Amino acid sequence: MSANGPMTANDYAAWTWTPGASLDGLCLARRPVPAPGPDEVLVANTAIALNPVDWKMIDWGRDDWQQGQVPGVDGVGIVIAVGSGVNLRAGTRVAYHQALTRGGSFAEVTLLRARAVYPVPDSLDDASAASLPCPGLTAWQALEKLPACHNRDVLVTGAGGAVGYLLAQLALQRGLRVWVTASAKHREHLLQLGVAGVFDYRDGQWTQALLEVLGPRRLHGIFDTVSGNHAASLAPLLGYNGHLVCIQDRQENAPLPAFSTAISLHEVALNSIHVHGETLDWQALRAGAEHLMQGVANGQLQAPATRFFDFAELPEALRRLKSGEGSGKWISLLPAPMVVA
Repeated sequence: MSANGPMTANDYAAWTWTPGASLDGLCLARRPVPAPGPDEVLVANTAIALNPVDWKMIDWGRDDWQQGQVPGVDGVGIVIAVGSGVNLRAGTRVAYHQALTRGGSFAEVTLLRARAVYPVPDSLDDASAASLPCPGLTAWQALEKLPACHNRDVLVTGAGGAVGYLLAQLALQRGLRVWVTASAKHREHLLQLGVAGVFDYRDGQWTQALLEVLGPRRLHGIFDTVSGNHAASLAPLLGYNGHLVCIQDRQENAPLPAFSTAISLHEVALNSIHVHGETLDWQALRAGAEHLMQGVANGQLQAPATRFFDFAELPEALRRLKSGEGSGKWISLLPAPMVVA
């Protein structure tokens, strides 16, 4: 049977990784269908979403990856088999964010810990649901770094991207006054969402323009999606007891003098929950996932725009994502499962 043939009761197609070969080393292979162990579920994927972390891990590799590792962190599918101790029935439609240490979503089936899957509302389509886990839960965790507050000013950089786009909306729902950076093509849409102002990051004077519109106020929070250095350069915009939240990288050194504005530094590491999360952390993450999916299903939250690709063309879609071509979430739709493991 060819590598891209349909899934059977015995095997399935998966994109596999080759050490040191970057995206060119992705190979479409066939794997035996695994049986879920205790506290595991087997999901037949119906939608696969691409994220920047996917091509980064494929490019960089990981010490715990071996030849044949299946990459991919986000997917949606149908539970087709469950292990012992799992309170979830076969036939349930779920979304998930997979651990980087396990076989990923770039396959017809994915074996997951039961705690890492979230039921999808009936009214939410597969593509929208698949677009949410990595960017949505990252945005949700980032916002949770701020203490509960209202009517304070916050900045979200990169609001044209999926994380920043969802984060800006979640911050607005919390009652914050949200300022964002994005390219000019996103300006009108972001303003329609209710953000207070959009600054083109290509304009070298945008920070001065932000200070002018803030007047006597200062930012209470900055959510940076660019880099640790970029976040550090924005730290002077924060007011007393402000919060600098790094979604890319982290601050290894304090960006401001001690005993000045007394800002707090935060890092966001969604995938680390698979290693370091406890029961209460997983319960909170599940609540965040349910909030995101129900919000999109109810029309209270807008999911990122979707761009579709064929599963057989996955490496090329990753190249286009890496190059920054266009905007929106890259999604591949797969047929509903015809077999149950």
